[in-house]
Amino acid sequence: MVSKSLMLDNKIKKSLISLAQVAGEKIMAIYEQDFDVSYKKDSSPLTQADLASHQYIVGRLRDLTPDIPILSEETPDYEKLDRMSWETYWLIDPLDGTKEFVKKNGEFTVNIALVSHQQPIFGVVCAPALDVTYWGDRASGAFKVEGGFERVITVRSRPASSANWIVVGSRSHQSDEFKAFMKDYPDAKIISMGSSLKLCLVAEGKADLYPRLGLTSEWDTAASQAVVEAAGGQVLALPDMKPLSCNQSMQSMLNPHFLVCATPL
Repeated sequence: MVSKSLMLDNKIKKSLISLAQVAGEKIMAIYEQDFDVSYKKDSSPLTQADLASHQYIVGRLRDLTPDIPILSEETPDYEKLDRMSWETYWLIDPLDGTKEFVKKNGEFTVNIALVSHQQPIFGVVCAPALDVTYWGDRASGAFKVEGGFERVITVRSRPASSANWIVVGSRSHQSDEFKAFMKDYPDAKIISMGSSLKLCLVAEGKADLYPRLGLTSEWDTAASQAVVEAAGGQVLALPDMKPLSCNQSMQSMLNPHFLVCATPL
């Protein structure tokens, strides 16, 4: 296994950021055309862009770090069976927010995370239609690249009054549980957003809370969780309020409900 220090050196980090951005370019080439949509067994949509991004990312990661296993949303099920024995691995969602991609609203991302001991320790989230890339790890901090310029991002201190809170909700999956949660904070402002960009809004201090009270998978959240934690925030599993973890069950890669915040409620 490659050492953690080698996996996270500056050269590898720059390569990963570039890799995600090139995958985003491949997605955009399809986004700007007419494209077909098929559906998986769980009724989630699948497009040519998901597959093109998956193939490119997996190929480049194998070149960059040949000793590190790779788990993608589009990895065949039979190849996922070995994951419980992995101490360190790449976890990717080649196109997070396919529903937003199909709607052509721009709120979709490429997610690449490095997971070690069940925790994401590095993440890149690229939103190609918005020309924005987030990345971070705890050693370096968290960053936002926009229009070719990179700046440090951090979570903000949550306002004392919930009347000044900004809460992120899903664009496509606003659940009854979320609506019930918000009844306790009727004066808070709600921002709707798609894909893992919701977590990134908390990471860059543009929102205070993101309660995710519906279904997500580990590849949806690992990269942005790394960014949030690098920015000084937390991604806490509910109801136990412990850091959200990966690779907990052979039977499922679904996350529990979770809360993204600067500090716990």
